[in-house]
Amino acid sequence: MTAACITAASGAALAEEGAPAEMEMEKAYSLSANVAFVSDYMFRGLSQLDGEPTLQGGFDFGYDADGPVDLYLGVWGSGVDFQDATTEFDIYGGLTGEIQGVSWDLGFIWYTYPGADSALNYDFVEGALGLGYDFGPYAVSVGFNYSPEYFGDSGDSVYWSGGVDVPLPEGFGLGLHVGYQSIDDNAAFGQPDYTDWSVTVSKEFEGFGFSVAYIDTDISDGTCGDVCDTKVVGTISKEF
Repeated sequence: MTAACITAASGAALAEEGAPAEMEMEKAYSLSANVAFVSDYMFRGLSQLDGEPTLQGGFDFGYDADGPVDLYLGVWGSGVDFQDATTEFDIYGGLTGEIQGVSWDLGFIWYTYPGADSALNYDFVEGALGLGYDFGPYAVSVGFNYSPEYFGDSGDSVYWSGGVDVPLPEGFGLGLHVGYQSIDDNAAFGQPDYTDWSVTVSKEFEGFGFSVAYIDTDISDGTCGDVCDTKVVGTISKEF
């Protein structure tokens, strides 16, 4: 809504400059929305809902600066099943660009859990850096996330990740992911440092996205119960 209002106002003020200027302003801003139904909300290999389904969704605002750097802001929400918290909201923003075919993304993410007792220290902020390159037959990506004070007041946190996306025949896609989560205070977090991985098959049909993912970690089942069990998660999504 904000982007549309700004574009309309700018177009009216500059009407005397003609249609090309108005079209350029409209292209500079973008606003999109997304919604999904998932059979479980998995975050870095750990279930946030103990195997229960939920709805997720968000809004994204983008600004194309017609230069080497673009801007984005967004908000996303999901159901969770934590002590005193049933909802997670992520507010994020950053800059993106491309250098010699390598895409980059530098931003922040604020994870907040309305309704949770502040003494639980669930809320936290991460800085994030991502790099990607499309080789044609496949695309690769790497990521680095850092928080000075992670979930549950568990201290410094670093998450390294890598992925490969491969287009398959008939419009299917294959996604491979591996990540490593290290946390300063494992006792406060409740889990040891660990590796997670996933294999996802996806397909778009009639404007909807469908995917099935196999997700696992190297954490012993006896350490975390259902939270880190091997999961097969289904997703139906729609973008607007």
